[in-house]
Amino acid sequence: MAEKTVATTSGQQGTTGREGTRAQERYVQPPVDIYETPESLVLLADLPGVVQNELEVRLENNILTIQGKAQPALTSEPISREYELGNFFRQFELSEQVDQGKIAARFQHGVLTLQLPRAEKAKPRQIAVQVAS
Repeated sequence: MAEKTVATTSGQQGTTGREGTRAQERYVQPPVDIYETPESLVLLADLPGVVQNELEVRLENNILTIQGKAQPALTSEPISREYELGNFFRQFELSEQVDQGKIAARFQHGVLTLQLPRAEKAKPRQIAVQVAS
């Protein structure tokens, strides 16, 4: 599984030299761990501050997209802020070795776990050796 890079727009001014009226949304790439088992790949993505209804996991044209919007735990206005919650965005290009119809997702305590099962043709198998007499 290879990470698919996403083209992003920079904050540069356009050709007219005028400043834009709206700031572009910023995205942070969530840290991801990928483990390999004989049956599947397991992807763990840290998405702190994201709630389940603000999380989107999508698969389209072999591109797995993880997108989440972090929400502050408190709704009141902060007096002082040392960090700002960001939005998360990351994409991976899947090969035909992943059975895309059987991908499963679980989200618990800010950690997204994706099970990416191997396609039958990609699973390792033992080949019996016959001895000729």
